[in-house]
Amino acid sequence: MTTRPIAVVGASAAGLAAAEALRRGGWRGPLTLIGAEPHLPYDRPPLSKQLLHGSWEPDRLRLRTEDQLAPLDLDLRLGTRATGLDVATRTLTLDDGERLRCAGVIIATGVAARTLPGADRIAGVHTLRTLDEALALRARLANGGPPGSAGVAAGGGGGGGRCRLVIVGNGVLGCEAAAVARELGHEVTLVGIDETPMAAAVGTEVGALLAEEHRARGVRLRTGAVDGFETAPADPAGAGAPRVTAVRLASGGVVSGGPPGSAGVAAGGGGGEVSRLPADLVLLAIGSRPAVEWLADPALDTTDGLRCDAYCAAAPGIYAAGDVARWDHPVHGRPLRFEHRMNATEQGMAAARNLLAELAATATAVPGAGDDAPSQERRPFAPVPYFWSDQYDLKLQAYGLTAGADRVETTVLDRAERRLLALYGRDGRAVGVLAAGLPPRQLRTLRAVIATPLSWEEARERVGAATAAG
Repeated sequence: MTTRPIAVVGASAAGLAAAEALRRGGWRGPLTLIGAEPHLPYDRPPLSKQLLHGSWEPDRLRLRTEDQLAPLDLDLRLGTRATGLDVATRTLTLDDGERLRCAGVIIATGVAARTLPGADRIAGVHTLRTLDEALALRARLANGGPPGSAGVAAGGGGGGGRCRLVIVGNGVLGCEAAAVARELGHEVTLVGIDETPMAAAVGTEVGALLAEEHRARGVRLRTGAVDGFETAPADPAGAGAPRVTAVRLASGGVVSGGPPGSAGVAAGGGGGEVSRLPADLVLLAIGSRPAVEWLADPALDTTDGLRCDAYCAAAPGIYAAGDVARWDHPVHGRPLRFEHRMNATEQGMAAARNLLAELAATATAVPGAGDDAPSQERRPFAPVPYFWSDQYDLKLQAYGLTAGADRVETTVLDRAERRLLALYGRDGRAVGVLAAGLPPRQLRTLRAVIATPLSWEEARERVGAATAAG
């Protein structure tokens, strides 16, 4: 009897964690791992930090080597995309036309970078989501911009001269990339719709402190919406894609900061009325969209990710994990979707465990599972969300839910040492906490406060006691 495989779609951190958990859980049948990129599974957070900076090379991002993957006995399909899924028969369609009927499917396709119309046809305009995109931007920064760009004065950017980098989007990715580019000596303008960096993720008070840090490092901060790009021919003969020369803003907006000693307003300004930002390079960091466009089966809800129940199941035998999954969080009582690294690994393992538990209750699992496979029941996935962001020598760490809070209380413990703490509340309960500059012991205490959301006042007292003790 031929055993149908379990297929994991997405050779990401979540997908790899799921594949490893399936083997640990006793699945001995065929196991297919499908990845759209040609690379072995790698870690994404360093893309906007160590890799972009040049302090790490791509091999260091690998989550597993080929030798480490070998014991999993994977049918590894790299450079392959899933283009469809029939939910009723659990049949995947791949981009080469193959139809793969599966015992179960775990979807871990993550997210794709958002872009702007026409940006893909302009040299020097980048996104930063994949390894190849990060390497392309790193090379341009090292060379001072795209071929034919004016650049700035020599003396930075890895020996290729400084360039004028405009980063569109002042969320986590945009802020991290801005910090790296400034450390490399480039001129950086950070543009966002929100007045303060990372406001949607951490609130305006913490965002204002981040803005101070970026200004002190020489980053120009702009508020406004991008209207388009200005370009010039790639070379005098007009061959090749046009190269970017400036970013246009829809309206004046406000500009602040800049290199030490500068006026803080871009050329042509006058009270913040500038609508043109000269640029040798542009990074679009305007968010992401869940990679669900290939899931057209009406049995699936793909509104803001793949909708799942508390067990990470989107349908019988179909589970999801990582950035693409929007599932019912049993503690917070509403569907949530996290684009956080730790959640990807934890959810990949949870989805694998629950899929095996479901299959164990049916004849589907019998041919592929070992006789010693543990008997288990499905368990709700209820993590304490965690994320971090490194900018310059500042490290932000957060537990719980910081976005969407209706109450935020920020305490600056030591401005010179950049030690701060913020508590986030929703509907009368404390649901998140963020800290910078605190020792690990205090961070563990803060996590315990958020693990089971408390009333605002009780959490506030416990957080105060934890910081006072440290």
